[in-house]
Order: sequence, then C-alpha cells, then structure tokens
Amino acid sequence: MKIPEKAPTFPELVSRLSQDSQVKAMLTRVPDDYRHWDELKHRSPPSGLTREQWWMALKYERSAQIKNIPLKDRHGENFGFCVPDKIAAQLHKIDLGAGGRIGMPEPVTNPDTRDQYLIRSLMDEAITSSQLEGAVTNREVAKDMLRSGRKPQDKSETMILNNYRTMRRIREVRERPLTPELVFEIHRMITDGTLDKPDATGRLRREDELVTIEDESGEIMHMPPPAGELPSRLQEMCNFANDTSPEPFIHPALRAIILHFWLAYDHPFLDGNGRTARALFYWNMLHSDYWLFEFISISDVLKRAPAKYYTAFLHTETDENDLTYFLLHQSDVIRKAIETLHAYIARKTDETRESQVILREMRHLNHRQQALVGHALRHPGTTYTIEGHLQSHGIAYNTARTDLLDLAAQGLLDQSKRGKKMVFHASLGMEQAIREKSI
Repeated sequence: MKIPEKAPTFPELVSRLSQDSQVKAMLTRVPDDYRHWDELKHRSPPSGLTREQWWMALKYERSAQIKNIPLKDRHGENFGFCVPDKIAAQLHKIDLGAGGRIGMPEPVTNPDTRDQYLIRSLMDEAITSSQLEGAVTNREVAKDMLRSGRKPQDKSETMILNNYRTMRRIREVRERPLTPELVFEIHRMITDGTLDKPDATGRLRREDELVTIEDESGEIMHMPPPAGELPSRLQEMCNFANDTSPEPFIHPALRAIILHFWLAYDHPFLDGNGRTARALFYWNMLHSDYWLFEFISISDVLKRAPAKYYTAFLHTETDENDLTYFLLHQSDVIRKAIETLHAYIARKTDETRESQVILREMRHLNHRQQALVGHALRHPGTTYTIEGHLQSHGIAYNTARTDLLDLAAQGLLDQSKRGKKMVFHASLGMEQAIREKSI
C-alpha cells in the first residue's frame, strides 16, 4: 500500500501563498466532502482558485470546527475531529437503528429466535476479524470448528476460537468500566497460544521490543509511541473510554470509533492490536447500550475492502492528526454492517416462511427442531452434532441431545457415530416423513 502524500498544513500554506491569495482562499466558501489532499490534488479546483487555495479554504473551515481529544501523537500533538453532515446523518441512523427496539427485526427481539442470530454474528466477527490479521482458515471449516466444539488444529483456528470466546466475554463485561486490567484480560484471551513470544500476552511491549507497521516492501507506514509512554497512555485511553476526561461532549458511537483508533495507533502490544482494538469498539458500543451490536459484524464489512480501512488510518496521520477521515470510514462501515444484518434477517425470514409451509402442521416440534429441519431441507448433506446444536441456540447439552434424538426417533434424521461422537444427517426420507406427519 502506498503512503498518501502528506497534506500541506495551514502554517505551510500561509508561508507559501501570498497574502492576497490567502485572503481570497479564506473568503471563498466551497463544498467540503472531506477528501484528503492525496485525492484532492488530482481534481480540478473550483473556478478562480488554485489547488492550494482550494485546500487552504477547506482547512480554514475545518479548523474552526475541530474538537481536540486527549490522544497525542508521538510528537506530542493532539488528535482532533470534525462532525460533517455525513457523519451526523450516520449517527442519527445508528441511534435509531441500534439503540432502541422500535422497528427492529422481530427475529432479533424474539427470545425464541434471537440466540441463533447472536451466535451467527459472534462467529462471523471472530472469523473475519482473525482473517484481517492473517488467519487463513476457510469460513465453513471455522464455523464447523466453533459449532462442533472440536479443538483448533493450527494457529489460524486458535485465533478464531480466541476471538469467539473474547466476543462472548465482552457481552459479560459490558457494564464494567474500562481499566488497564480489563484491556490486558481481553488481549490475553485474544492472543492465548498464538504469539511467537508466549510471554507477551496480556502485557505491554517493552522498550527493547521495537514494533513498526510496514507495507509489503518494508516501508514503515506507522511508528507507534515509545514503550515507556504506554502505561500513562493506556490509562488516558481508559479515562477517555469511561468519559472521565475533560473534553466537550462526544457522541458515544464516535467515542467507540475513536477508542478503536486509539488502541491501534498506540499499538501497545507485540501482536493482536487490531483484534483488541475492534474488541474494545464492541465493548464501548455495548457499554453505551447499542444492544444491536451483539448481532453486527464490522470486520465482515472491513474484510471486503481492507485497503480502505488502512487508508483511513493513514489519511488521519498525514493530515495534522485529523480523525475525521477515520470517523467517516467507520461510520460508513457501521451503516453497511447494519444493512447487512437486516438483509440477512430478511433472507432468513423468507427461507423460514417457505419451510413453514411444509412444517406448519408439525406443531409437536419446538422452534429449534423446526429451524434444524428447515435448514436440513435447504442444505441436504449437512452434518449436525449435539455440540453444534447447543452452540447455535445457546442451550444446555441435555436439551440439545433430546432435540436431536427426538428428530431421529421420528425418522427425520439419521443417527450415526464419528469416533465416540454422535452425528446426525437429514434422512433420505425426510420430506416424505414430513408430509406423512403433516397429514
């Protein structure tokens, strides 16, 4: 990835442009879609302005709106952000769609069906967040591992299992304030058994452990702050996350996005920083009562266009620590993640409706059994296990075992053994059995 050209700063423009040129730029109002200089320099400026005058006009307007936060770069300069109309509109949608329950899809508010959507989102986030950091396991293989409860076979599968357990843990600690100890706990869970240096899990990197972010050619793209500053920076980050720092009001969703950036920027650990940063984003959103984020995977969206994700970091660092670029990118990611959830639920609702045409008379089956039979009709050849059934629905082992054995007794599933484990498949006569039982 190419590092964006560093944007001219406002003082640089003042020294470079004549006084008349500066006045002309600052008196000209131009639309601002918040492009970085690296993109803007290739576009035609508004009539009567040079590109540098155009950039100065934009910087002048932005500087009047910037809000500084306690995060500082390695040179002691503050980061800050603006809230342009596009971000404000996205925040409104997030508030309406992820905080309240009015207008929410019935399957995620229905206690009988919500768990299967929750488990699906936890799996998707665990898999894609790990894949962003180099895990190479196939999605279906990874889901089978998580559903069956089998032990991971390699580092990639271990990363995914760790992420899955961490996401479940975040749901449990959402009410707790963020502390360095909680950050260390999250990092330990995420990196357990995956680091080249095992003793680096759950602790800050040391001064003799140099960490840099490089591209494929070895060019340094990011140099984190020195290790000696990390304890105080981590405490400052926790103060910010808990809203105890002295600063103007910051919308909770923006605070969560900034927390994501902060951990990634400081890069306090030898490895696992990206996964920890995204985990903290989820903690902050759930901590702020955006309950729908139990069901949303942002990493699934990030994985579709990872270059845009990393460019958002670089744009911020190469334009006077302006976090607005990262906020714009992440607010758009959140919008897409919410839309993806709604589309998935709509598709599953349609599939369920089709299955219910066949299953409507089989009222003796509970909702879990109906869901499994409906899935088996759409996906012939799928293997089902007691462990996978309990993971999919968040139920006890004995309940899952009873569900499957009952379906086998009715001739809807065939039962066999794989080693010592019971496995189940849709019987060859499943559809006929359903028709006979619905008569």
